[in-house]
Amino acid sequence: MKTIFKSVLAGAMLMGMSIAVQAETTIRVTLQLPESHSLGQNWLAFKKIIEKESGGDLKLQLFPSAQLYKDKQVPEAVGSGAVEAGSAFLGRFAGSVPAVEIVNLPFFFRDEAHLRAAAANGSAMRKVLDDAVVKETGAKVLWWQAFGRNVYLNKGKPIRVPADLKGKKVRTYGKVLGWTVEALGGAPTLMSGSKQFLAYQQGAVDVGMTGASAVKSRKLYEVMDNMTLSYDSAIEFVAVMNNDFFNSLSPKNQKIIMKAAGVVEKQLRDQVYGGEEAMVKEVADKINVVRLTDAERAKWKEATKSVIDKFASERGKVAVEAINAAKGL
Repeated sequence: MKTIFKSVLAGAMLMGMSIAVQAETTIRVTLQLPESHSLGQNWLAFKKIIEKESGGDLKLQLFPSAQLYKDKQVPEAVGSGAVEAGSAFLGRFAGSVPAVEIVNLPFFFRDEAHLRAAAANGSAMRKVLDDAVVKETGAKVLWWQAFGRNVYLNKGKPIRVPADLKGKKVRTYGKVLGWTVEALGGAPTLMSGSKQFLAYQQGAVDVGMTGASAVKSRKLYEVMDNMTLSYDSAIEFVAVMNNDFFNSLSPKNQKIIMKAAGVVEKQLRDQVYGGEEAMVKEVADKINVVRLTDAERAKWKEATKSVIDKFASERGKVAVEAINAAKGL
C-alpha cells in the first residue's frame, strides 16, 4: 500500500508541476542590441503589456547584446524553435524572402508619410511580405521595428554627390544596398553593424552606411568625420516568433500578443522618426552633419534609379507584388 501511495503521490506531484509549467509560458527573446537601445526598450514595453494582460500566464525573458544568437542566426533560430522569439535586421530574411529588401531601395518611398503608410501594420505591402516570411521560414512576424533612415559616414572631404563615392570602398548591410553603392560608383563591402567601429577606425572601408541612431549608440563619431543625411532608404528590424509556438498558445494569449505588438510598433516608429532630427542634433558637435540640397539629392536619385528596376526583375513575383502594393499607397 505504501508503494502504491508513493506512486500516486509522485504522480500527483508531477501532474501539479505540469499544470504549473503550463500555467506560465516563458518567451525567450534574442536581441542584438543592449536593453538601453530603442529596440531593447521596445521589447520591454511589449513585456510589460503581455505580462499584465495575461495575468502572469505569459512571461518574457530578454537576452540582449547577442547573448544567444548573432543577427544572422536569428531567422533560423526562431524559425526552427531553438528560441521562441527575437529581433533581426529585416534584410536577414532576404535569403528566404528576397522581396523584404524593398525597404532598402534608394528613394523608392516618396517621403516619410509614404514610408510610414507602406510599413504600417496591416498595409498591403506588409501583408505580402509578412505572409511570405512565415511561409518560407516558420517565423511569424509580430511587428516591424523602425531603426531610422540610411546615412553615409566618411573621413576627409564630405560626401555630397555620387561622384564623391567613386572608387570608394563602402560598408553595406544588404545586397540591394550593394547595388546602390555600385550605381553610385563605389565598391560595396558587406559588414555587420557590430564591426563598424573597428573597420572605420582601421580604414578597412572608406565610407559607412548606417542609421543616425547607430552613430550615437555605437559612438561612430569617434572614428568618422562626416555624416551625410542621404535618407535614401529605410532601416527596419523585425520582431518575430516561432509560428508553431505562437499557434500552441491559447487564443486569448495570441490576441494579447498581437494587440501588444500593434501598440509597441506604433510607439517605436513615432519615437524613431519623431526623434531622428533630435538625435542628429545630439551628435552635431561631434561629427560634421551634411544636409543635401534639392539639386544634390536629384543627382543621387538619377544615379540610382536603375536599382528599382533590377530589384523587380531579379527578386521574383513577391517583390513585384510588394512594389505594386507600396506604389498604390
